[in-house]
Amino acid sequence: MSDPARYNRRSRHVTEGVARSPNRSMYYAMGYQKADFDKPMIGVANGHSTITPCNAGLQKLADAAIATIRDAGANPQVFGTPTISDGMSMGTEGMKFSLISREVIADCIETCVNGQWMDGVVVIGGCDKNMPGGMIALARTNVPGIYVYGGTIKPGHWKGKDLTIVSAFEAVGEFTAGRMTQEDFDGIERNACPSSGSCGGMYTANTMSSSFEALGMSLLYSSTMANPDDEKTASAAQSARVLVDAVKRDLKPRDIITRQSIENAVAVIMATGGSTNAVLHYLAIAHAADVEWTIDDFETIRRKVPVICNLKPSGEYVATDLHRAGGIPQVMKLLLDAGLLHGDCITITGRTLAEELEHVPSAPPAGQDVIRPLDRALYKEGHLAILKGNLSPEGCVAKITGLKNPVITGPARVFDDEYSAMDTILANRINPGDVLVLRYLGPRGGPGMPEMLAPTAALIGKGLGESVGLITDGRFSGGTWGMVVGHVAPEAFEGGTIALVQEGDSITIDAHRQLIQLNVPADEIARRRAAWVRPAPRYTSGVLAKFAALAQPASKGAVTC
Repeated sequence: MSDPARYNRRSRHVTEGVARSPNRSMYYAMGYQKADFDKPMIGVANGHSTITPCNAGLQKLADAAIATIRDAGANPQVFGTPTISDGMSMGTEGMKFSLISREVIADCIETCVNGQWMDGVVVIGGCDKNMPGGMIALARTNVPGIYVYGGTIKPGHWKGKDLTIVSAFEAVGEFTAGRMTQEDFDGIERNACPSSGSCGGMYTANTMSSSFEALGMSLLYSSTMANPDDEKTASAAQSARVLVDAVKRDLKPRDIITRQSIENAVAVIMATGGSTNAVLHYLAIAHAADVEWTIDDFETIRRKVPVICNLKPSGEYVATDLHRAGGIPQVMKLLLDAGLLHGDCITITGRTLAEELEHVPSAPPAGQDVIRPLDRALYKEGHLAILKGNLSPEGCVAKITGLKNPVITGPARVFDDEYSAMDTILANRINPGDVLVLRYLGPRGGPGMPEMLAPTAALIGKGLGESVGLITDGRFSGGTWGMVVGHVAPEAFEGGTIALVQEGDSITIDAHRQLIQLNVPADEIARRRAAWVRPAPRYTSGVLAKFAALAQPASKGAVTC
């Protein structure tokens, strides 16, 4: 490897100006030899933990990456990153730490990579916030990096039906509504998650990992592989090999993460029916990469890109089915041929996206209904609509696939927390035509912008998914579907109009007109605003208080810096 100083940041740090730097001694303690200081130092940000099945299978991927880095003539330096299980914390106070963990993960990786002056980094993660947290860090540090997704879980099975984690949440609503037996409830709970890997539908983890292929920061096919399968381990090894080569060529994240590549990523999110969380996370990734990108840009992409993948939560299939049908490369090839992707964007391999896709068939495989050609799209336009109106002048996000008619006007049922809303739903006190308002759950008011999977899944389980609306300044799980609108900004804690809604007020959600409206006269809204008093913060110390003090609005990605 010629001219190591060209790519070895640490070598320059240790040797320049100090002929015999004492900090080499600490490397010798770890088994380094003199020749190792001329090799690039490659970080391996390992998200392995036994907190969640999403991350429980990551160690074998880290081991494969470490071995490959050594074989490629570089030095691996392994450090851990934390995770929060969204699925396990859902519906509890712990869910408030989920979005915060995105920032903690990003800070952790940035701290280690820059504090230890690494030349490159392989980021390995599984659960939802691992992906955006890792990508934010890669954009911030701007040293050569690659993302290795831990892989999807395989579907569970009960009485011939495929299951995901959302099946268990929806079963709560069905069981309490008397529409499910105890046997089936227990069977779904026990069998929904059969192995290691991240939640199996096109939920947040699979949404973000799929988009990273389109962004150019992960290898093709890697996002839909199942964690238990050998090909996932082989892909981790290949990712490390590609990263070492990128270090030699000084190919950095900000060379790859551009406005055009973010447009590619968002196009894939639309085509696959991905999570509403992707809006929040790509605002944050663009911010970290210093790319100009706003919430309105999602609407521009939505209008051009159809939904062509029939995936849960609003479709029939899971990520392993998508993989067998050709994976994200097949989706991208269809979009590229239709002029909906920028094929000239560079990827981590050093090749353009078009070059990477040149051997992918121009048509999806016959005999499957997971990926459809564009002329048989499930929906002619994307599914993540940006709504605005007096309830959310800064914009909010509605997921409109799977609905017969994404329009509702009805009386507000107002809740200042998730738990009272959940109790009311389970007690059968929500009626068709109601519009639930869950507020003081935004980035600052929650704090932490928790996800509302428990109440939305309970509504689905009770058969109210098409007939009841729900708006919140919090977030939704990638597994959520229905007449739901999240990320309302300004949030209630900041005095947004959502804070002024009263029980029984008329509210309109109209995805066709991209409208979210409180049907109350302007002078009455002004009177309520003048009388409004900000509530006391729910937390005054610790990481939740810190996030509440720093977080920007959801319309700006809820970033902290």
